[in-house]
Amino acid sequence: MRFVLFVEGETERKGIGGFLKRYLDPRLRERVGITVVQFRGWSELVKDLAQLTRKHLNDPGHGDETIALFALLDLYGPNFYPGHARTAEQRMSWAKAHFEKEVNHPRFRMVFAVQEVEAWFLSDLSLFPPKLRRALTGKAKNPEGVNFDTPPKALVKRLYREKMKCEYKQVTQGFEFFAKLDPVAAYSVCPHLQSMLDEMVSLAEDAGL
Repeated sequence: MRFVLFVEGETERKGIGGFLKRYLDPRLRERVGITVVQFRGWSELVKDLAQLTRKHLNDPGHGDETIALFALLDLYGPNFYPGHARTAEQRMSWAKAHFEKEVNHPRFRMVFAVQEVEAWFLSDLSLFPPKLRRALTGKAKNPEGVNFDTPPKALVKRLYREKMKCEYKQVTQGFEFFAKLDPVAAYSVCPHLQSMLDEMVSLAEDAGL
């Protein structure tokens, strides 16, 4: 049995499967599979979302093995939000309802990294060089509260330039961070990630794992 995860970039494709399994497997009677499908950005992911979701879930070879398909987007970045949705909660609530209605499949879930997966990295300051930790201390208690003005990735990039005099390499360093990130630490301070993980555990248990 497995989950299918649609993601918008290479950082997630390389690192998120192992990260999720480190949280899920100890909480289930059997190990769960994670199949990660990468798209080239959020626009490609949402373009044919309903069609692609049904293709995966109705696959005669593996569809029955799929517990659920989660489409994961960074909340920061997409421009499909209506004008009245300005806060993080408003945008996430609107987009979740919109895309789940569009796909209209009981095993589909639309979820968001608030504001970006880099927020999860901020939950575990041991991932970062010592020169950055003090500057990030205030963010570690509420990583999902980093706002649209300076989203997590932009914050990390700026601090690498200022403190380390080098660039944050999103794919290579992001993969390394995912490999080391403590999922329990991220779970404890990222409520939206917590909600996603709780739902995955519940769905897997309902599937007999």
